[in-house]
Amino acid sequence: MDKRYFTSESVTEGHPDKVCDRIADAILDDIIAEDSSARVAVEVCATTGMVMVFGEVTTENHYADIPAIVREVIKDIGYNDSSLGFDYKTCAVLSSIDEQSPDIALGVNDATDKDSDDECDSIGAGDQGMMFGYACDETEELMPLPITLAHALTKRLTEARKSGELEWLRPDGKAQVTVEYIDGVPERVDTVVVSCQHAEYIDLETIEHEIIERVVNKAIPAEYLDDDTKIYVNPTGRFVIGGPMGDSGVTGRKIIVDTYGGFCPHGGGALSGKDPTKVDRSAAYMARYVCKNLVASGICRKAELQVAYAIGMAHPVSVYVDTYGTGALDDDKIAAIVSEVFDLRPMAIIKNLKLNQPIYGATSNYGHFGRKGFSWEETDKVDDIKAALKKYNF
Repeated sequence: MDKRYFTSESVTEGHPDKVCDRIADAILDDIIAEDSSARVAVEVCATTGMVMVFGEVTTENHYADIPAIVREVIKDIGYNDSSLGFDYKTCAVLSSIDEQSPDIALGVNDATDKDSDDECDSIGAGDQGMMFGYACDETEELMPLPITLAHALTKRLTEARKSGELEWLRPDGKAQVTVEYIDGVPERVDTVVVSCQHAEYIDLETIEHEIIERVVNKAIPAEYLDDDTKIYVNPTGRFVIGGPMGDSGVTGRKIIVDTYGGFCPHGGGALSGKDPTKVDRSAAYMARYVCKNLVASGICRKAELQVAYAIGMAHPVSVYVDTYGTGALDDDKIAAIVSEVFDLRPMAIIKNLKLNQPIYGATSNYGHFGRKGFSWEETDKVDDIKAALKKYNF
């Protein structure tokens, strides 16, 4: 019997890094709603009483009211009073925005490897890099169980706060879940850690009891909890100072939370604040789409995809598939099927997944993957994969 433990974490929308991610995506949505061909690469940092927005934006005939967008996001998250150390009404908002570098735009606007008149051959990748996708059959969402449960906990924290059910909760918080695997199958939750920002007047004993009853027991299915499950709530004993007052925030600092909780490699590129010509974002979505369809088709139980690009080139420089020994075919043959069924050129990804739309604010919290309502979570390529399998007598 092979027993192993794997841990993933998630954070709430009031976590300082996530405040920054959401602001960046709100600015992107505002711009792309008016100009679907805009180039946007926005970064945000936040600290006590201040937000700074910087980066590159190229757009036609659209003015983004950045201070208004920033304040609206902070208000919606719940930082609406100076007693929280961060207040949408009084925080300073600084911005420094330039246009996209013409050297970068040159390769994106006119792919250097164009070999046809196809529109999708004319747009190159906005940068070099490698992006990873992953899917497995551990959950209904075809996501790893640890990150799925961690997101469930942080979403539940936010629900309990915003509904008033736990009125002493504050916006910042995080959760961590350790799952015990037996022979590669998730069997039980071994450890749960929840840290939640709270009002000063509430005592630790009440916090612990209420979080276990109203958050942990509601977010994690009872079948995974047993008498040996360890639950830790606010291990330091106090979490009154939080959000950007407690710790500075920066976009792109929660890329493992955003993806698969550490279950597969990460190319290093952040997601939020980037328009879909940036393959850091669009190709990561496409890689998830490919992997989810592979697992849903039954060709494998687990799938990891790496796709790599050179700046200014439309076609990927490599496509790598790893099914961890669960594939019905050798991985190189599955990679060939991927290249046959899925168009991995940046413009094709944008068109097929409908990425030139203001959809990004909804992605910035509780993971970009494993959630309903996004095109890259559809399994509409299953029949195409099964048809391609027939070439190999399957």
